[in-house]
Amino acid sequence: MKEQQHAHRAERVMRSMSKLAPHEYEMLIEAAMIAGTQLFNVCLHRLGITAEGEDVMHAEYLTGHQRIRINLLAPGLAELLDEIEQLRPGYVRGDFAQGEAAAQRCVKALHALHERAQSITQST
Repeated sequence: MKEQQHAHRAERVMRSMSKLAPHEYEMLIEAAMIAGTQLFNVCLHRLGITAEGEDVMHAEYLTGHQRIRINLLAPGLAELLDEIEQLRPGYVRGDFAQGEAAAQRCVKALHALHERAQSITQST
């Protein structure tokens, strides 16, 4: 997928997220995962780490070489998506307590991903 398509999808999901209430934490977390993955791909394409047709679906599936390259070119970027991914199963599919707090963490990580994508886009 092209970088602009990823960015458009992320923005669309983030607009939808603004309509959700804190108690709808499963949807907030799932939406953060979707938008975060799109933004992650924007960054990877912009940095030349992946080609347009080579999209990453989950940070946990990155190879060691990919993760090292990402950490060298954009330190901390993969960890932002990792945080959302790690929280997602227990709160979206599971029954972990304090889902609203987990959703806030995911939204915070998503906003950081969004800021990184904007800064990478502007600097390259």
